[in-house]
Amino acid sequence: MTKFQELGLSQATLKAVLKMGFEEATPIQAETIPLSLENKDLIGQAQTGTGKTAAFGIPLVEKVDTTADAIQGIIIAPTRELAIQVSEELYKIGSGKRVRVLPIYGGQDIGRQIRSLKKAPHIIVGTPGRVLDHINRKTMRLDTVNTVILDEADEMLNMGFIEDIESILASTPTERQTLLFSATMPGPIQRMAEKFMKDPQIVRVKTKEMTVPLIDQYYLETQEKNKFDVLTRLLDIQSPELAIVFGRTKRRVDELSEALNLRGYTAEGIHGDLSQAKRLQVLRKFKEGAIDVLVATDVAARGLDISGVTHVYNFDIPQDPESYVHRIGRTGRAGKAGVAMTFITPREKSYLAVVEKTTKRKMERMKAPTLDEALEGQQRAVVDKITQTIESNNLHYYKAAADELLEANDATTVVAAVLKMLTKEPDTTPVKLTEESPLPQKRERKPYNDRDRRRKDDSRGGYNSDRRKKAPVKPRSGEKKTGGRSSKPRSFNH
Repeated sequence: MTKFQELGLSQATLKAVLKMGFEEATPIQAETIPLSLENKDLIGQAQTGTGKTAAFGIPLVEKVDTTADAIQGIIIAPTRELAIQVSEELYKIGSGKRVRVLPIYGGQDIGRQIRSLKKAPHIIVGTPGRVLDHINRKTMRLDTVNTVILDEADEMLNMGFIEDIESILASTPTERQTLLFSATMPGPIQRMAEKFMKDPQIVRVKTKEMTVPLIDQYYLETQEKNKFDVLTRLLDIQSPELAIVFGRTKRRVDELSEALNLRGYTAEGIHGDLSQAKRLQVLRKFKEGAIDVLVATDVAARGLDISGVTHVYNFDIPQDPESYVHRIGRTGRAGKAGVAMTFITPREKSYLAVVEKTTKRKMERMKAPTLDEALEGQQRAVVDKITQTIESNNLHYYKAAADELLEANDATTVVAAVLKMLTKEPDTTPVKLTEESPLPQKRERKPYNDRDRRRKDDSRGGYNSDRRKKAPVKPRSGEKKTGGRSSKPRSFNH
């Protein structure tokens, strides 16, 4: 393994990285950081959870000239959640050098963003629509940028952002460094790389690393009407510290979180229709442990970096195999083990083969637990708590009351009463979930230059709610009409 001390970083950056708890570089960091420091264009094929933010963030911070009050790097991310998390990590990496990082995304007051832009940030992390909006408003100029990073490019393709990205790239200097990260490499992404990148180096994380081997993967076959009871029994038996339940639709997420609360669990949901403030509030409560179960859609949870998630439950099988890999990657992070369980109905069993082919790993069948097993699981959890309390040996004030109980009752009866009182017995409160189609609907991928989906988001105050219709940014001099790159040698501000 490569240690960060071996990568030739400055003392300020190395100190910040070590303070974050990083010691050894992940495979993509070990390969990407040296190439990026040499100012080479780079394509990184990797999933979330492999450490790619630090892979591009560390060299980007290293190259920032903090004496220059100008934007020197820009990172484009598909969702505001990911933009916020990337900016937070970059802020930590750049703390030693006092690098100024600014997140830019839809749904946030644009006037406030304009005021922040006037304070000359060194690095911008933004969603495509809002970044292009600022370019068209002339409230942000990118002519001093020397590094452009496209994060989760395949997801930006799915969301219809390719034209925006091309317009953003065309507004940056031709003599720049471009880094592109994507879990998959569909045709439009490859064509964009050919058009805007110069002799890019390719770094691929091996498949076994992309499928996160520390995660135990199971599937449970059950009827649609029984899925919720199976989920609550699993929660009772496994007693996860932090769990994420994935639903296929926003309606499903709302119904599941409401039903879980009805049965006595502390749960909240996140999806695209929630305000940004509400989403951040829910995530903060989840990270702090105030919520036991987070219920989420794929889009809302994509890119979430939450440490301590022990269990992932796919209440609905994902729409596509790539989403499955992203989902289960929420656990088993930073070298820790995790468990992922996927619920399938009998008609969905054949779809397992598609997922297993993508992950190159078989899921183990798990039998749906019974009500008695759930009760036993809760009893076990209580016994563990009692044992820990005994071991803490802080029982002096309770022994007199214990002696009094034991005078009137035998010890077994007293312990049984305590177990009964503390055990959360499985709740069978009836809940109503709207049945969804058992077979996943194939996600319709619109032509990559189609903006309908993005406009739909605009109407909800989403990614680009403050977008104005303006003429697209014209390529700068030196950029080919086709969008190609100049072959001039590169220069960077240091």
